[in-house]
Amino acid sequence: MALKTLPFDPARHIETEEDIFYYLEAAMEGNDPRHIARALGDVARSQGMTDIAKKTGLGRQALYTALSENGNPTLETLTAVLGALGFELTIQKRAA
Repeated sequence: MALKTLPFDPARHIETEEDIFYYLEAAMEGNDPRHIARALGDVARSQGMTDIAKKTGLGRQALYTALSENGNPTLETLTAVLGALGFELTIQKRAA
């Protein structure tokens, strides 16, 4: 009998607010917009994309597209999704 494997889905392992925080924090460290968008999509899926869409007033399919690896969410979308998750966008000075 062959071993059946499934692709890894981070959304299945993001359960708590702390999980969300550390997952997004790690995604932001690379400063790669595509990676950040995909990580935010993973988090949104973990919380229920339909619920996030309702909280943001954005379409569910539009969120799936914007928060995919090839998506390019606007700043408005980014802040709306972070807000729906209970977070906000902030900045800090890089370490020298």
